Amino acid sequence: MAPSVPRTRAAAALRMKQIALDNQGRTIRRLRAQLATERRGLATMKKELEDTQVALEASHKARIHEAEDSMQAQHLLIEALVHEKDSLLQTIQGLQEANNAPAPFDGDWEEEPEEEPEEEEIEDIPLGEGEIDDE
Repeated sequence: MAPSVPRTRAAAALRMKQIALDNQGRTIRRLRAQLATERRGLATMKKELEDTQVALEASHKARIHEAEDSMQAQHLLIEALVHEKDSLLQTIQGLQEANNAPAPFDGDWEEEPEEEPEEEEIEDIPLGEGEIDDE
């Protein structure tokens, strides 16, 4: 029976190596499956981020366009108001000229120099008898 013992040990060692290889194979397959799942998750996340970026860019462009439209409308309104003001000033001026009234205020302030108040002159009051003259 002695010759079968080495075969049994060799067979057991071979069987142990086969089990280890099988375990490593299962581990490799499991890790590959995990890697594939992670890659799919990352690809999905990347796609979502790209979609979000596109949506944000479109939203920002729309807001910029809206702001530009608003500014243009305000500019046109200001121009119309300035034109209306000029028209009203011309009408007022025409009415004042027709009524011989002074020209309307043109918006330019002219600062008048402040005049220094003149000192009041003290009248010479004749001194009566018994009054003291300090001069």
